[in-house]
Amino acid sequence: MLLFTYLILYFLLVFVLRSILLWRKTGINPLTFKKTDNAHDYNGKVFTFITIFELIVVGTYAFKNEWYEYLLPFWYLENPILQKIGWALLLISLIVVWISQSQMANSWRIGIDENNKTKLVTNGMFSISRNPIFLGIMIANIGLFLVIPNAFTLLITSLSTLSVNTQIRLEEEFLKREFENEYIKYAEKVRRWI
Repeated sequence: MLLFTYLILYFLLVFVLRSILLWRKTGINPLTFKKTDNAHDYNGKVFTFITIFELIVVGTYAFKNEWYEYLLPFWYLENPILQKIGWALLLISLIVVWISQSQMANSWRIGIDENNKTKLVTNGMFSISRNPIFLGIMIANIGLFLVIPNAFTLLITSLSTLSVNTQIRLEEEFLKREFENEYIKYAEKVRRWI
């Protein structure tokens, strides 16, 4: 139950609350995925699927424990030390994502915003990683897997890794077009991940 509550709180804080705060401040909807079939919008559908799938898996663990065996648990990874490490990673993830979103301020979006000009953020967490928000999300996925190691949390981590890496590459191409030399110099200085 605690893990499910944490996951809901995580989504509410980093996606819903952040979106509402940005919309109220700027009048801009930060959710940029549309219903077209281009790579960007398709990846948005993949993100949505992963999120729903994650809620179902964690909900099964929380509310239907007798079904948990159907998630194919890796019993040899189920130990208190790994669970504590997993919880630590989940908390670190929330902190990294929240701070990174705060540092992006009005430039934060969910996806690529081709309609509203933003500035290139290179300070704070972005001076360490070009993608600290995605890094935080990946840390959360690893944490989730350590808390409840099973075939489905491994699948979530794998799908998320593919989807996030696809999104990063799409965003990099956009940023090169949008900021040209400024982004190229930044990318030469700061690594994609860490």
